[in-house]
Amino acid sequence: MNYRTYSRTQAALVTLAAFALMTGAGFVTYLVARPSTDRIVLSLGAAAVPQSVVRADTGYSYRRLSAPDRTQIVDASGQVLATMTDGARTVHLHGPERTFAEPRFTKAKVHTDLWVRLAPKEWYAGAEQDAWFTTWFTRARADRSPDVLGVAMEYTYVSSPKKDEQGLQYSGDAAFGPLSDKDPDGRAENSDFYDYLGVPWTFPDKKEKPAAAHIRSLDCSGFLRMVYGYRLGYPLRGTNEAGPGLPRRAYAMASVGPGAQLMPNTGKRARELDRLLPGDLLFFNAGPVQGTHIEHSGMYLGVDDRGHHRFISSRTTANGPTMGDLGGESTLDGTGYWATRFRTARRV
Repeated sequence: MNYRTYSRTQAALVTLAAFALMTGAGFVTYLVARPSTDRIVLSLGAAAVPQSVVRADTGYSYRRLSAPDRTQIVDASGQVLATMTDGARTVHLHGPERTFAEPRFTKAKVHTDLWVRLAPKEWYAGAEQDAWFTTWFTRARADRSPDVLGVAMEYTYVSSPKKDEQGLQYSGDAAFGPLSDKDPDGRAENSDFYDYLGVPWTFPDKKEKPAAAHIRSLDCSGFLRMVYGYRLGYPLRGTNEAGPGLPRRAYAMASVGPGAQLMPNTGKRARELDRLLPGDLLFFNAGPVQGTHIEHSGMYLGVDDRGHHRFISSRTTANGPTMGDLGGESTLDGTGYWATRFRTARRV
């Protein structure tokens, strides 16, 4: 075909169609078009021109994308099976669709076919060639036990308690913390996972004892540590210093925490929502000091059935973990309190 015969109008249409195909390959699952006063900036980068390598022994294609750097596994039909991000253990696997809801605090629901698992090692480009990954990936695709998202929802309002063989309650409706006249929000912070459990804990860098008043309570970062650390086995630290494992406080997770940082903390609202996947850790400026300061953390759930980017976090107003809108909409787009206070995110 002689492309010089195209008119300018035809050429423009071809260009637009090609761009739509390329961007759709990487982001169609999480971008929802809807009228909004909030302009979301896309960060397509090299993701618009993915490069694929086919392994004959598996029959899968391995496609490299950027922003963040990651690898997708694609089957022979072109269906994406999983996404692994460089520097992170989090793996996003496509499986049966689930629905997450919390009707007491919101009418919104999140429908997703993504299952969030932790691989035994951090990902890097070419790790699909390693024997450990082939073995782990086969098991993970068939695993239907609670994943990161399922575990997180076990601590929301009126969730049924679960106990281990020794009778220790390890999940069920969690409070944020006990009532406090000293805390400006009316409830005390400093409720980590060992406070919820009511057991002492030895970290590599510190020893801790539970506070009786904080039993069955999880503050914002304690909630994330319960899900990723105690329940799913991600290493934890007792302090806020840099080192292997997830630090104690939200500000330390954001600044020196492990995994892949998904966007820089510029001190202004983070708008690169297209980079997020369910299970990502979110960090907010929720204090009186504006700028890069981080005082709150949560977990991204995905785009809800109303087209909003929804998250879950433990907050004082709802007195515990919630994906609802009491005390501010749990969304990252729009003009709500949490949306305007969103600063950065990590994938552990």
